[in-house]
Amino acid sequence: MDYDFDLFVIGAGSGGVRAARFAAGFGARVAVAESRYLGGTCVNVGCVPKKLLVYGAHFSEDFEQASGFGWSLGEANFSWPTLIANKNREIHRLNGIYRNLLVNSGVTLLEGHARLLDPHSVEVAGQRCTARNILIATGGWPQIPDIPGRELAISSNEAFFLEQLPKRVLVVGGGYIAVEFASIFQGLGARTSLLYRRELFLRGFDDAVRVHLRDELSKKGMDLQFNADIARIDKQPDGSLLATLKDGRHLETDCVFYATGRRPMLDNLGLENTGVELDERGFIKVNDLFQTSEPSILALGDVIGRVQLTPVALAEGMAVARRLFKPEEYRPVDYDGIPTAVFSLPNIGTVGLTEQQARARGHKVRIFESRFRPMKLTLTENQERTLMKLVVDAESDRVLGCHMVGPEAGEIIQGLAVALKAGATKRIFDETIGVHPTAAEEFVTLRTPVGA
Repeated sequence: MDYDFDLFVIGAGSGGVRAARFAAGFGARVAVAESRYLGGTCVNVGCVPKKLLVYGAHFSEDFEQASGFGWSLGEANFSWPTLIANKNREIHRLNGIYRNLLVNSGVTLLEGHARLLDPHSVEVAGQRCTARNILIATGGWPQIPDIPGRELAISSNEAFFLEQLPKRVLVVGGGYIAVEFASIFQGLGARTSLLYRRELFLRGFDDAVRVHLRDELSKKGMDLQFNADIARIDKQPDGSLLATLKDGRHLETDCVFYATGRRPMLDNLGLENTGVELDERGFIKVNDLFQTSEPSILALGDVIGRVQLTPVALAEGMAVARRLFKPEEYRPVDYDGIPTAVFSLPNIGTVGLTEQQARARGHKVRIFESRFRPMKLTLTENQERTLMKLVVDAESDRVLGCHMVGPEAGEIIQGLAVALKAGATKRIFDETIGVHPTAAEEFVTLRTPVGA
């Protein structure tokens, strides 16, 4: 059969755009359909605008610390509408860049909702296209639990477009998004409560990191409520919200922000017209080559629910393009040792195994840890402390994990991720000369184990 395209990509997010661009560069006939955001969640309502808001939130601390260095500042005033308008302008610029990347690569861009008609056919805005291969890269979507008053709550999608900064915010959740947005709202001046149904947030991170961040957020005045959950939300006569907790308590707030997980975005996608199967969590089931149970249809990124991070989707997109159209350069995606950051205030950066994971896998470990007040804060009243931790295999001396809570943690961990990928040992860390005076040098000057 003569198809219209060699590859039809549904979704112009990070993974979809990467696959489309490189497939076209390898000589394939490629089309991309997108109904919402060029650039996907990350560019529009995810990583990029979130990081811009984190930068904005940090200025409140910068202003406070400036006096210790001799700066006299007038009264600081913050304008949420200005921040959002500037953020929107930057995102609009990035949308244009993504459009140009696709078009200049020779990709046909179709703007509209794509629906599968059969294993080789897609309909977009009344137009039917056929393709030898179809790639689903539609990403995820925030989900708010089905409780009375759920329509009164917002998710990250709406938070980026609030007209005004709420005076009081109740953030519900315990993952990346919850912790980051709680820090944003707190830093920008809102009275912020973070509510989580378990004992401690950021499940899966090293326990020392979780406890350290809990203590630092508490020192900043954030109201942390663990082992708590909302039963219902009601609007009060003055327009404020009343959250009734499952334990019977009541919390008054102006905004309830839910960050309790994301579901795969499969709405009206037409999967019933194909043999594509879902796993028990509702994500698209794929093999190691990102093939679904329908031979002509592939899927990647958040919609398959493996590691839901933008750089991972980019790697998956590259792998798909190479395997289909330049197999001599194909390399499988390596999911081991993926570094990640949480842009809370203070930041978290981590790569490799946590202490708990290392012990569970049978490693005999040596633990190196340091907690200190960053040099930048020594002339200020700020008592924030940084945590750095190494998890080392006692038998091979290989560094299994690096973990940090503190300023620029993500920037520091990125470099260490290369070292871990290369198999660096603790001896190599010890023999590396540090850059002085920096916080990062602490990772190569840790000498005395604190635990084994």
